[in-house]
Amino acid sequence: MKLLLDQNLSYKLCAQLADVFPNSAQVRLLGMAESTDRAIWDYAHLHSLAIVTMDADFANLAALHGFPPKVIWLRCGNRPSHYVESLLRKNAQRIADFGADEQLSCLELY
Repeated sequence: MKLLLDQNLSYKLCAQLADVFPNSAQVRLLGMAESTDRAIWDYAHLHSLAIVTMDADFANLAALHGFPPKVIWLRCGNRPSHYVESLLRKNAQRIADFGADEQLSCLELY
């Protein structure tokens, strides 16, 4: 599963997680740092990316519009990048299963 990391997550996570989530991106690296949530949503949909965020707004969009794109909502509070990396690695199989599930639009990780 390819991820699109939201603005509030470090762009360095793309390289750090490349072995588990290859070809992932981050909004700043794509020149979308000032983009609206809807523009990010549309980009993720167009490029088959799951949005990873700490922001409830994307979870709300998923509830309203369904998927794609899928949303991985990190509910761990403001944590350092190494914590986020560990959380995503620890849940890699769960994230893969979520990506294949045709019923779910949002995965919450704590």
